[in-house]
Amino acid sequence: MTNVIGGGHGPAEALTQPGPAVSGPTAQEAARTRLRAARAQRTEELDRRLARLIGAEPDVALVAVGSHGREELTPGGDVDLVLLHRGRPDIAALADRVWYPIWDSGLRLDHSVRTHDEARAVAREDLKAALGLISARHVAGDPDLTRRLREAVLADWRSDARRRLPELRKMTRHRWADYGELAFLLEPDLKESRGGLRDVHAIQAVAAAWISPGPVDRVKEAYSLLLDVRHALHETTGRAGDRLVLQEQEAVAAALGLLDAEVLLRSVVEAARTVTFAVDHLWRSVDRFCSPSGRPVRRPLADGVVEHDSEVVLALGADVENDPSLPLRAAAAAAQAGLPLAIATVERLARDTPPMPVPWPPEARDALVTLLGAGAPAIGVWEALDQVGLIERLLPDWERVRNRPQRNPVHTYTVDRHLVETATRAAAHTRDVVRPDLLLVGALLHDIGKGWPGDHSKTGAVMAHDLGERLGFDQADVRVLEAVVRHHLLLPETATRRDLDDPVTIETVAEAVGDPVVLETLAALAIADGLATGPAAWGAWKAGLVAELARRVAVVLAGAPAPVAPEPTAEQLALARHGGGAVRVVGSQITVVAPDRPGLLWQAAGVLALHRLAVRAARSVSWGVDAEGPTALLEFIAVPEYGSGPDPAALEVDLRRVLAGRLDVAARLERRARSHRPRKGVPVPPPRVTMIDDASETATVVEVRAHDRPGLLWRIGHVLGSFDMQVRAARVETLGAEAVDVFYIVDAEGHPVTDEAVRSLIRAAILEVVR
Repeated sequence: MTNVIGGGHGPAEALTQPGPAVSGPTAQEAARTRLRAARAQRTEELDRRLARLIGAEPDVALVAVGSHGREELTPGGDVDLVLLHRGRPDIAALADRVWYPIWDSGLRLDHSVRTHDEARAVAREDLKAALGLISARHVAGDPDLTRRLREAVLADWRSDARRRLPELRKMTRHRWADYGELAFLLEPDLKESRGGLRDVHAIQAVAAAWISPGPVDRVKEAYSLLLDVRHALHETTGRAGDRLVLQEQEAVAAALGLLDAEVLLRSVVEAARTVTFAVDHLWRSVDRFCSPSGRPVRRPLADGVVEHDSEVVLALGADVENDPSLPLRAAAAAAQAGLPLAIATVERLARDTPPMPVPWPPEARDALVTLLGAGAPAIGVWEALDQVGLIERLLPDWERVRNRPQRNPVHTYTVDRHLVETATRAAAHTRDVVRPDLLLVGALLHDIGKGWPGDHSKTGAVMAHDLGERLGFDQADVRVLEAVVRHHLLLPETATRRDLDDPVTIETVAEAVGDPVVLETLAALAIADGLATGPAAWGAWKAGLVAELARRVAVVLAGAPAPVAPEPTAEQLALARHGGGAVRVVGSQITVVAPDRPGLLWQAAGVLALHRLAVRAARSVSWGVDAEGPTALLEFIAVPEYGSGPDPAALEVDLRRVLAGRLDVAARLERRARSHRPRKGVPVPPPRVTMIDDASETATVVEVRAHDRPGLLWRIGHVLGSFDMQVRAARVETLGAEAVDVFYIVDAEGHPVTDEAVRSLIRAAILEVVR
């Protein structure tokens, strides 16, 4: 397989516009050739113009730095120039003669005027100036001036490398912290993010110090792709920004001859990961240069594998040509030791080791489990195997998820990286399960079905069965893996969208799981999957619900009846005696206790929305406290939209006002909603309302999926109240910008809603208010 990056692993036919088979260049090749030609022409025309401005003036030279110096001028790129001179007294007038025509033409100019000694002195102290002059290019005037300055700057750079390179490393890490990782952002900065264009410039700068080689061919091609994407972005937007925002991605893909925005992102991800892998290796080389440790340590780590100079390499007697398990054994040893695999080592393993037999031998499967069980250190090692194509050789189905973006703000990573992150986080829970090997492999495969159409859990279960057999598990273990992948969302979705006090909920999960080993594996996987997805997908509230669900299901699987709902705590009972309505705020958890009445949940949710609190989860239960009637306990997880947390006293005042009918929540929320619209370019799927009949025997379950906005829970509750429906229980989950709200409702007599005409009216009314 080939890929737009060169040396990658994605199917090339998926990356270009469809059309008849021809012998000429593809649409992508033609588009990229056009962009490169445009940059060359732009540079050439600007150089000729600058040469005319300088003319035959003596003792001066015009030097291009930055993108102009590299001959990479894009439509939005800056023109960076240094006017060198040999002490000419009239240099200011000459500079004006050069700068003003450039400004008048509308180009963005960054300029300086220096003598040779001044420029050299600035470069010695100013890191950015030094980086620019390292790649300086003569444009006009006296070439000897340019040559002498470049030679002097490079000599200084090399002689002072042990001081300057740590400065460069520090600046690079600050940049990474500010801009994030290009491969895993929905709207990345092509230049500044980790894995972007700046990192290749860093590789070139370190190479100029004679510490490491310059970019290899794969990195050069990755750089070329990112540069073309940046050029296309500037061209299609008419602006100089380097952030590839969502609403521009389709147009940029078209300008590059690519099928769509997803193909564009996969190409960018591939390029960014190639650059990141190279630059990580670069900084390890710099660390060794700047902090020499004397004679390199060499110690054995595993059969055929040794540590050498803080990297993992092959032993001299390693039987590379006859040992198919060696790549995984070396990777496991590296991850367990917290060391990187040397690039030369992984390249040799990819080139010379024989194919893995099918089914895998036990030692290979054990090495895979050992690799994943190392936790976070396994990620970099896995990436090394991935960069040379070893992962796809071992797991052919990996190609379908490799570099696949998840165009969803809840997800931090691409599908393949998410799988590895989940497996490494599952390593922290291996002592919580009977079969840690099945937990780790199940975590690695849980989203493998996302590379295919349809329900990824069902598709993935079929693939997990096949891969389990490929890895050499016995049939009983294969069935566990298949069940874990099929049901990997069962616990978190049920815990957040169903009433755990309803016996049907617990019995349904127990029937689906069917086995204590599967249950405990799913419980551990839910934690690892949530943490690996991103901060919006996991928190203390969800963790508590999942743990409680797993506990109740385990009781049923052991043959006992489902546990009864817990009684209110002493603290909650005390709060209830406050009378009329009471609020308690502890961090993001907000507890509301008030006399039960129809519509209390959505009325309380409206008060929270008025206080600019975004509800992330909610729970509603009711119990009898005294002869005055039932009391409702509402528990919310809510976070401020911005600023500090809520004032409990103000919340309580407004809660009492709304209960007394003295607060018009609807009007105030409507004013806010008019100013809250989804950002242009962000796709918003249509809302969906589903009545789920088999989820409860005592209530009708209504599931609402919609784009989140202020007061959404209040709006839905208001509709239910208008039909005289009572909300017995509710689960509210917000994932990024998407809300999944589930309500257990009964009619005025306390019965499930069975009249199909009424159900249709409720469904239509909810859809109307959530659009």
